[in-house]
Amino acid sequence: MGIDSRWLYTGLVGLVAAERAVELLIARRNNRWLAAHNGVELGADHYRWMVLLHSVFLVACVAEVWLLERPLVPPLAVSMLLVLAAAMSLRYWVIGTLGNRWTTRVICLPGEPLITTGPYRALRHPNYLAVAAEILALPLVHTAWLTALVFSFANAWVLRARLGVEEEGLQRT
Repeated sequence: MGIDSRWLYTGLVGLVAAERAVELLIARRNNRWLAAHNGVELGADHYRWMVLLHSVFLVACVAEVWLLERPLVPPLAVSMLLVLAAAMSLRYWVIGTLGNRWTTRVICLPGEPLITTGPYRALRHPNYLAVAAEILALPLVHTAWLTALVFSFANAWVLRARLGVEEEGLQRT
């Protein structure tokens, strides 16, 4: 008997959760840097909904796989792992490009020029493409299609508010 793939999947989700925790530490450090450089936070009201969405998402991924006994479909798992890796690569490219200006909140630096290098040469909001891809791909690694569907729609709802706030911030710079 081999190992139950659900345990491996749970470990993968745990690794993604650990990655998110590291990102929150980076964001906290960058928030302090931005505050020290007169950064102005916008739209803090939506932030709690975004945190809730991402927290419940990780739990739902694992819960659906275990409670609804979702099977592992190797071709789907491999393709979704590739999408997940590409999304994470895009996010790290964003973090590297923005440097101290990257955060999970919307904090603008009035008077500073917009970043137009890295992925920003091609996309206005590349991090949200990465997030949308992760929210679709991570559950589908183990056929948790319900989580992929529900949280993709929920993410679109949260991003609708978030993008409005971001666009306001971009107009201020």
